[in-house]
Amino acid sequence: MAQRCVHNGCGKSFTDAEEECAYHPGWKCCKPRFLTFDEFLSIPPCTTGNHSTVDNIPRPDPPPPSETPQDVPPRPRTVATNGNILNLPTPQASRPAPLAVPPPAPPESDSDDPSIPVPPDTICRRRGCNAASLAESPSSRGDEECVYHPGQALFHEGSKGWTCCKRRVLEFDEFMKIEGCKRKSSHLFVGSKKQSAHEEAVSEVRHDFYQTPTSVIASLFLKRIDKAHAKIEFTSQTTVLLDLPTADNKRYKTELPLFGHIDTTRSMYKIMGTKLEMTLVKADGLGWPTLRSDEQRTSKIIQVGRAGRA
Repeated sequence: MAQRCVHNGCGKSFTDAEEECAYHPGWKCCKPRFLTFDEFLSIPPCTTGNHSTVDNIPRPDPPPPSETPQDVPPRPRTVATNGNILNLPTPQASRPAPLAVPPPAPPESDSDDPSIPVPPDTICRRRGCNAASLAESPSSRGDEECVYHPGQALFHEGSKGWTCCKRRVLEFDEFMKIEGCKRKSSHLFVGSKKQSAHEEAVSEVRHDFYQTPTSVIASLFLKRIDKAHAKIEFTSQTTVLLDLPTADNKRYKTELPLFGHIDTTRSMYKIMGTKLEMTLVKADGLGWPTLRSDEQRTSKIIQVGRAGRA
């Protein structure tokens, strides 16, 4: 019988207890930092071991309780006026502002499109579920029930929870264990195709880059890129083909002309919640004053690190 691993960042179903598991021993174990919660959950695991159904990862000892008295009222202020002594009331601390609830997320596809294949070990898109498609049956849509959170993650003054639930906790590990409040009869692995008739074409996106002696790291800022349908191809040493549909029915499609020559076999890319990041390996080791060949050149070349010596 398949069991689900409880390690942070894994959540896969397994039948072999000796199967290798990639997970986070603690959420502070990795250095990458992100601004959105979805990007945070996409951090690659940094530790390998075996799957487990018991949360046996050691936790740090809690800090000792403070010995400072908490509820001692402050003494009233004393002011002398024309020989008379007045005891003024102590100013009260201002009340915290009401909790701002983030706007609801745009509606997600209700179910998978049966015509779209499900890759093995694909994680369910619904928040708080973390179920993965079976590697031995990649075409399976997941017959087990999906328990998830329809709302957004909410962090406020140390408390953590979901906008769709009332429960609040202090520890992040406890937040990740909050059970979903809504149920579906099946998981959502790939979603459904968007209607191209209402698709909005994006003519240009903001980009930035920096470089080392051996590579150029370029970022194209476009939110909510659909990883399952995005197309990034290093078609030649000076061209990158981009076809980037988004979850909110937009599409950025272009051929990116590069300033210099790249090694197409070693170059790579990574899709994040707010951008596409490409690592373009230089074929000749020369500096790039601009990312695109059709941009106006600047007099400065920003480079990180030192070039190697012959």
